[in-house]
Amino acid sequence: MNQSISLLRQSLNTASRRFHTTSSSLSSQRCRRQYSIHVDAANASKLAELDSRKLSITKTTTPKELLPAEELVFGRNFTDHMLSVEWTASEGWLAPRITPYQNLSLDPATCVFHYAFECFEGMKAYKDTTGNIRLFRPDKNMERFNKSSARIALPTFNSESLIDLIGQFCKLEERFIPSPRGYSLYLRPTMIGTQRTLGVGPPGSALLYVIASPVGPYYPTGFKAVSLEATDYAVRAWPGGVGDKKLGANYAPCIVPQMEAASRGFHQNLWLFGEEEYITEVGTMNLFVALKDKKTGQNELITAPLDGTILEGVTRDSVLGIARERLEPEGWKVTERKCTMKELAEAADEGRMLEVFGAGTAAVVSPVRKISWKGSTVECGLSEGTEAGPIAQRMKDWIEGIQYGEEPENPWSVKLN
Repeated sequence: MNQSISLLRQSLNTASRRFHTTSSSLSSQRCRRQYSIHVDAANASKLAELDSRKLSITKTTTPKELLPAEELVFGRNFTDHMLSVEWTASEGWLAPRITPYQNLSLDPATCVFHYAFECFEGMKAYKDTTGNIRLFRPDKNMERFNKSSARIALPTFNSESLIDLIGQFCKLEERFIPSPRGYSLYLRPTMIGTQRTLGVGPPGSALLYVIASPVGPYYPTGFKAVSLEATDYAVRAWPGGVGDKKLGANYAPCIVPQMEAASRGFHQNLWLFGEEEYITEVGTMNLFVALKDKKTGQNELITAPLDGTILEGVTRDSVLGIARERLEPEGWKVTERKCTMKELAEAADEGRMLEVFGAGTAAVVSPVRKISWKGSTVECGLSEGTEAGPIAQRMKDWIEGIQYGEEPENPWSVKLN
């Protein structure tokens, strides 16, 4: 596989060179544009690995003023610095840098603009009650980041090295991490293809960068249940596609259906798939359903299986892990299986529906009050005046307790030294 990609890169770059005149080549040599590199065919016998020991840091001379915690809006304000690492097919990973937050300089022909060579992650840094900085399961984010990158022919990296770099970045930006429970520093690792070419092929250069935004609770008005519109006229992902990878290309096509749902008074889409109308995701989160089994009466917590149509959510995996550890001893059955919208509607009609909630990094869990489906309303187990069911509330409390270091020995909470 790697040999095939290398041959394809060589073929692509050989063809690209044929279309460049000698004068343009000399011009390129004189002026190498930052973050937008034209790469010759790969010829290195061993490419450099990502090495956190080579990090250089240039601090800003104009530090920003901190916003009051109550004024923080998710993803609107950013810290003083950014972490960036360039990669080329001929050299591998170059030395990582932390620099003042700045614009990128990219040629109009850069491949990310034309063929969507872009993937990203969403994770957070927290402060515990003693002032330590903590990351929540960063190994899972790095594992998914590498899977996403490999799927679109971008380079992979050593996970431990990137975690170390992100840790150093977080310590430099420590003053931006709010202390109160419910507040955090949202981290956005991103990778883009940066080769200047309109040819379709694996990029010969890439940029990995990390920016950060201090954030408050995802729900400014409190922990509120949302309403969903079951969406069968548009598909988020399909088997064999890239719905299980965190690619920017997965998100833009979902905005119009979300706007249509909002115009009808709903907060998010519930994405259905196929003639069977299998439940997949809710908005940009994984979905969990708690109901009583029709035959046995046993409480069951259900989420869709990892069949390629849903994202491998870190919060999803955390809910499953905690449920198997703490709910199964209480008699719950925890399953990853296909579940149809019809099954949900029947459970609601028969009084077996307990609760429904989404799970994701931004909100941890998001309780669901009702779902609009085929002109009818499916009630999701919440009584009037109740904003969250007991399982959603317990999951939120359990996961946040780990994130903020209230379970200091829990391996999911990584304290930065």
